[in-house]
Amino acid sequence: MKLGVNGLGRIGKLSLWHHVSRKHFSEIVINVGREIGQGLNDLAASVERDSSYGRLGTYLHGHKGGRVIEELNEAAGTMVINGVPVKFLRTARNPKDIAWQANGVKLVVDTTGAFTDPTADADANWGALRGHLQAGAEKVMLSAPFKIKSKGLDMPEDAVTTVMGINDEAYDSSRHSLISAASCTTTCLSYMIKPLMESIGAENFLSASMVTVHAATGSQQVLDRLPKSGAADLRKNRSILNNIILTTTGAAKALALVIPEMKSIGFIAESVRIPTSTGSLIVLVLNVQDDLESPLKREAINNIYREYAENSPYLEYSAEQNVSSDIIGVPQAAAVIESTETHTRTASIPVNLNKLKSCSINAGEDHILNVPITQAVIYGWYDNELGSYTNMLGDLTVQVSGNML
Repeated sequence: MKLGVNGLGRIGKLSLWHHVSRKHFSEIVINVGREIGQGLNDLAASVERDSSYGRLGTYLHGHKGGRVIEELNEAAGTMVINGVPVKFLRTARNPKDIAWQANGVKLVVDTTGAFTDPTADADANWGALRGHLQAGAEKVMLSAPFKIKSKGLDMPEDAVTTVMGINDEAYDSSRHSLISAASCTTTCLSYMIKPLMESIGAENFLSASMVTVHAATGSQQVLDRLPKSGAADLRKNRSILNNIILTTTGAAKALALVIPEMKSIGFIAESVRIPTSTGSLIVLVLNVQDDLESPLKREAINNIYREYAENSPYLEYSAEQNVSSDIIGVPQAAAVIESTETHTRTASIPVNLNKLKSCSINAGEDHILNVPITQAVIYGWYDNELGSYTNMLGDLTVQVSGNML
């Protein structure tokens, strides 16, 4: 079976690395939509080298790994990478115009980040995710969360958001044509939330908040630049080399699609971009209704994660003192729990029932209810590019392909 990839940005390129290593697909067809440099040799050089992860040969075969790209054919746009035939399409940018059918591609992973609306028509002027279906694909995977632009529209019945190991059973091969693999942050967050929810119970979660301290992405500027017309967030145009930049994340909304129980829990998600190329951190704060006689302690929380990690290939429990570079390239780790920094505090919080409008209480009477609350702070590392997200996207891609054979 052939795999199609639209885009050769960060996730597109690293997905290529993943799949030429894995060799699950007989051929990979990548649409870049334009000429690259002076020709195929320049494209090969871009694929072979990476500023964050080094050389492809080293990634595949260790320090003795040499050049793994051969048999370049400029006219055909083909090369062989680690024994896997790879073809590059260099003409169409609009998904509906990409030659998937002519190249026998039925499964496509769109990594451009440009087509995220599952409701957009295939014939939309600037292209749409459904254009891949019109071009011959049977299944389209998105390496980003869905974003419905028109207010009032519901998620289409043929679209689903999944995270491997969390809710991949939600994918129905007979019904779903568009599959979002959420985001790197949502993936990490889901593996920080799910173990606790299964152990403590969603009904005991009062509120939650998170901040992701996130590496730079390709949407940011190297040097300060004037914002585009109508831009509301001026900070995205400031230099990522010189600044800590406050921004937004859609992790809260996407998490509710993956873990539906989160819809009933007050949850806030924020993001801070920092001047590193990859390797990110989530700081998760939970408020849980508790018991003063046997409150939730850090040891109990760490044990929950430790036991979950023993049975999951996607969660890693660490008792070491890590920094961000330590988790770069850690294979398939959706989250690396920094157990040394888990903290809890339990207190009895006085609640004035007279302020609860739904309660029928005589005004002036002293109705104070003391509720034991435990606040927990948990740290989770994730390699937002290759180690965590791309590897898990690769697993999901293989799983989807298995139902197409």
